[in-house]
Amino acid sequence: MKRGTGLFAGLFVLLACTTHAYLKFGVEGNGRVQDLKWTMMPVRYYVSDRDVPGVSATQLATVAQTSFGSWSKVAGVSISAELLGMTSAVPFVDDKLSVIGFRARPDLDRTLGATTFGFDNVTGELIEADIFLNSAFDWSIAASGQSGRFDLQSTLTHEIGHFLGLSHSALGETELRATGGRRVIGAQSIMFPVAFVAGSIEDRTLKADDTAGIRDLYSATRQYGQIAGRVTLQTLGVFGAHVTAMNTSTATLVSAFSLNDRGDFVIGGLEPGVYLLRAEPLDDADVGSFFGEDTVVNVNFNPTYYSRLVSVASGGAGPPVEIKVTPK
Repeated sequence: MKRGTGLFAGLFVLLACTTHAYLKFGVEGNGRVQDLKWTMMPVRYYVSDRDVPGVSATQLATVAQTSFGSWSKVAGVSISAELLGMTSAVPFVDDKLSVIGFRARPDLDRTLGATTFGFDNVTGELIEADIFLNSAFDWSIAASGQSGRFDLQSTLTHEIGHFLGLSHSALGETELRATGGRRVIGAQSIMFPVAFVAGSIEDRTLKADDTAGIRDLYSATRQYGQIAGRVTLQTLGVFGAHVTAMNTSTATLVSAFSLNDRGDFVIGGLEPGVYLLRAEPLDDADVGSFFGEDTVVNVNFNPTYYSRLVSVASGGAGPPVEIKVTPK
């Protein structure tokens, strides 16, 4: 079951755009890609006053505050959010309000929810964001989950990641269902685009990939580091390679993509330590969940480990690395 992607709304017109940056959304401005993020805190939002079976509007507001709290409590970030109250407004309407709420979209039979933005086209500053939750599905707020119903907190925490400026992570594995769609086998990020089965509460808890991404956007300290470099194939840059960094002490994973024709990538928000790097093709996932539908991603290379371990110190990056992959 798909979770929503963050659809852009430039000048408050809803349209889909390409994802540009590591675990983040971006917009071209001032001759460079600007991170899409909130610059004024607290982020203020409303909750739609529509109840749905199993979840009242008041309960939705409570869960939203809990999910925002999951992100704001990450060590090393400066994020705060304020619920301004209930509203008769609904999400995905051009009303200059940030609204979280349910809408019935039975036609979107594989989409639990989605997020859309209004932003400054030059600076990337977020101006508003809406979160839509699809009431065509059955929802639960039960502490331990409820069989046959999707966990509201899990989905909202994912969508609030988009609301704050994070894109999808590729740190997960799925398998095809006989009835269509994919089933999640495992995921190392709640920003993975496919949801766990109904009844699961697995995605209530942020993973290392999520915390690194949000630190990269809203860091309030210099104690975290980064790894930067290139993925190359026969001296040419590889666009769209999925690069993972595993902390050799904790075995936690953080990932990024190479995002230009030079094959450049940056993995930020990293805990100091020693990391094992690996580049792999995005050949077992829906490319449209990570890039624009028309984006051409190079998948014609073999998974490759970097030739040596990489040390990450507090507050910066070491020399750039080059992961040389081989053709399939």
